[in-house]
Amino acid sequence: MRLLALLAVVALAVTGCSGADPARPGVLSVGIREPATLLPADLDDQAGRLVTGALWTPLADYDAAAGKLTPRAAASIESADRVHWTVKLRPATFHDGTPVTAQSYVDTWRAVAAARWVSSPVLTKLLRAREIKATAPDTITLTLERPSGQVPALLSAPGLVPLPASVLASHDWDGFAKAPIGNGPYRLDGGWHPGLGGTLKRVGAGKAEQIELRVGEPGAQYDAVKAGTLDLATEVPGARHEAMHGDFADRHATWALPEAGYLAFPVTNPRFADPTVRHGFALGVDRAALEAGPLAHQVDPAKALLPPADAPGERTGTCRPCSFDPAAGKALLKQAAFPGGATVYFGPGAEAWTRTLAVGLHKALDVSVTAQALPNTGQLDGPSTVDLKLATPSPYELLSALAAQSGYTDEVFRQNLAMADAAATPDEAGELYRLAENQLLRDLPAAPLWSGHGHAVWGSRVHDVTTTPFTGPVLAGIGVS
Repeated sequence: MRLLALLAVVALAVTGCSGADPARPGVLSVGIREPATLLPADLDDQAGRLVTGALWTPLADYDAAAGKLTPRAAASIESADRVHWTVKLRPATFHDGTPVTAQSYVDTWRAVAAARWVSSPVLTKLLRAREIKATAPDTITLTLERPSGQVPALLSAPGLVPLPASVLASHDWDGFAKAPIGNGPYRLDGGWHPGLGGTLKRVGAGKAEQIELRVGEPGAQYDAVKAGTLDLATEVPGARHEAMHGDFADRHATWALPEAGYLAFPVTNPRFADPTVRHGFALGVDRAALEAGPLAHQVDPAKALLPPADAPGERTGTCRPCSFDPAAGKALLKQAAFPGGATVYFGPGAEAWTRTLAVGLHKALDVSVTAQALPNTGQLDGPSTVDLKLATPSPYELLSALAAQSGYTDEVFRQNLAMADAAATPDEAGELYRLAENQLLRDLPAAPLWSGHGHAVWGSRVHDVTTTPFTGPVLAGIGVS
């Protein structure tokens, strides 16, 4: 009985559902959802990226909007011809005391490329290196199949951080995800406890000495921050969206997530081969209703093809297909002699908002629109909703994925995308990506619907909260009084 009572106390302390929780100097308590995994190369959820962002230091942080690379674990990432790249590493060790070397990265990337994890396409489809070698303990050399200026952005992907030799030898990925060993400013002390959380101990350049990660329900965590029993909640449910501004006037943040939703059209299907039809459907989408309804204020209605987390430089002009204009939409369908009737297909996790989308299209365009789960095989005869979660900050990833999703094969678009990939400077790449983006907005193989964003709120003793698209709040930079 004494053991059961002790376990109950521990559970309450970890989840943040206890009553009094006196603030401890240097200790930051953070509420999160249960991460899908803590294996960096196989995660795409906000909670997982938040934790691994503290456990690992990536080669670089890349700001796509500014086109600016900030080296982290790398001292430099350079190329004279954009085919042959050299990465110089800063001295570092894993949390188990073993050195982080160039071979650590080479062996990790070989494992990632072979594993079909979330980040595997970064290496196999985007980077496309003919050869990756460790030419010195602190030097990685890459030889690409074609010139690419996107290498710094691709190598900054949070899934390409190094793994220690022990797990690369054992391939015990499940065991490693429960007790991960990184190269970052914090180590996980005592492993991860599903349903409860874990404790991070500072070993590098972090402000808090210790970070207590508490798994729980976002609404309860929001209330715990408000009550002073939790320092930081990393998600705000839709029901608290409006209250957030009053409850935490200067202690909340919103940031762009590397995630966006689209309506992809089967451009090879005769009924949707005409861009006029596709534009008609795009103008019939009430994006604000999706944001306030089934998407529960966790997204922004799309204002461009590329989401803010992935946009190269300043956006100019307007996105006409992002507008809600039922009258214009109906006129376009009539102009194209659209025969009426369509099925919108959805994948896992998208049923609720896709059904709302279908009902809205039916009302706005006065045509029969139904929603249906994606079939296992066969060509689609109608559009499908797509929720793209990005692994890198490079626009090349998203633009090429949208074209592939809809079967769009325009040669001019392909050439602009290839030239943007090969561009020598960020400014040149940005101009070419905008050309490719503008062409997709004209031909509209996929209509932009929404882009994801994250919310966080924190208590009065917390300071210096900054966010990035891939990690959300940067735990190592947060201070506590």
